[in-house]
Amino acid sequence: MVIGIPKEVKKEEHRVALTPAGAVELVQAGHTVLVENGAGAGSGFSDDLYRQTGAQTVGRGDLFQRAEMIVKVKEPLVEEFDFFRSGQTLFTYLHLAPNRRLTEFLMERKIVALAYETLEKGGALPLLAPMSEVAGRMAPMLGAWCLQKVNGGTGVLPCGAVGVRPAKALILGAGTVGYNAARVALGMGMETVVLNRGIDRLQRIDELTGGRVRTGALVQENIKTEIADADLVVGAVLVPGGRPPLLIPRALLGAMKPGAVIVDVAVDQGGCAETTRPTFHDDPIYCVDGIIHYTVANMPGAYPRTSTVALTNATLPYVILLAQKGVDGALAQDPALATAVNVRDGKVVHPGLASSLASA
Repeated sequence: MVIGIPKEVKKEEHRVALTPAGAVELVQAGHTVLVENGAGAGSGFSDDLYRQTGAQTVGRGDLFQRAEMIVKVKEPLVEEFDFFRSGQTLFTYLHLAPNRRLTEFLMERKIVALAYETLEKGGALPLLAPMSEVAGRMAPMLGAWCLQKVNGGTGVLPCGAVGVRPAKALILGAGTVGYNAARVALGMGMETVVLNRGIDRLQRIDELTGGRVRTGALVQENIKTEIADADLVVGAVLVPGGRPPLLIPRALLGAMKPGAVIVDVAVDQGGCAETTRPTFHDDPIYCVDGIIHYTVANMPGAYPRTSTVALTNATLPYVILLAQKGVDGALAQDPALATAVNVRDGKVVHPGLASSLASA
């Protein structure tokens, strides 16, 4: 199979979908790997490194014209639409629930679109997990930066000082993002509270942190109570393929401390705060009703070297399977891969996405 790795065009996105080590595996398996010129530069991988693996470095037009499968990091932007050919396979983070225009394009062009973030296996999301881990660990660090008075924050030092209480972090959701956010927030010395709708994940956090993280049910009454004195709120909820629930209506901002920070990691799927809107790394924050919002839609892109290696580690086995067997053969060999298929034959086939679009 001919596999294309284009350069990401999303603003301030420096990740690439395949490392040179990953390219070696595909080339040795007999596949043709096309890497767009300069695609790996932001992650520290030169064109020479890819050529040494046997991959070809080519221009964008050549890549899209020849490739049977396009492997990316982020969803295609409007300026990329014309490059796609009907019938191609696309494997990337899609986040289609809030993006009807892209969904309709994929349907019209009859592209087989598989999303990393919806692939479920054994109750886990193995292709979302590495980036959720990175984003979760980043969230308290970025929140700490936002809390500086110069950024509009409360001016509370996250770890506190002798005789002074530390900042309070409220984390909504106890999945991969929430767990990693809690670990880092606790390690920074913050008072840490995690709310979640299922008890099992809360029990795991309690056991792993020796009870140092306070836990509770993710219900509106608890959110209202805990958010009132929180310095940092991390939105860490996820509905595979769909929009996250609205947990922080705008009216609730008035109950928060002026200068408190919301880091909404759920922004990719629309966010869990009513006031969430996507931002970029070069201008990541904005203020609504006195509350600082950090809502960058590709947070792990800030650390592209780590993120690219972690992403390739997770996606490469599936890329190889799709290349070896084609979509139908890959689905037959690993039925879990069917959960990654969002659009096929001009139709939305993922139930979560279909439900989300129907209710939008």
